[in-house]
Amino acid sequence: MKFIKNISISILYSFVTFISLTLIITIFSYFNIIKDNSISIFKISIILISVLIGGFIIGKKSQKKGWFEGLKLSLIIIIILLFMKLIIFKNPFSVNNLLYYAIIIITTMFGSMIGISKKKS
Repeated sequence: MKFIKNISISILYSFVTFISLTLIITIFSYFNIIKDNSISIFKISIILISVLIGGFIIGKKSQKKGWFEGLKLSLIIIIILLFMKLIIFKNPFSVNNLLYYAIIIITTMFGSMIGISKKKS
């Protein structure tokens, strides 16, 4: 039960961060503060920052093996992203997505390792 609560909180933090950063980038793009060709960089950066924060939160709440908690969180996030990509948006799966998901896994694991090392003992 505690694991589900920690995962839920971490996913919530990731989702709120994702929505907030997307809103900021959308507003900047609307007012032409950022150029259109840099949007793709921001799209990748937003998801990486979001999963890094989620990994950090799960790392702070876990007792040991922060990398494993980050791996579990990243797999749950990837399942959610795959569901949205395949079922809701009906986009086909490509090989480029494997690299994208591998980067998400590494970033989440890194965030959880930072979180567990910053936890107060």
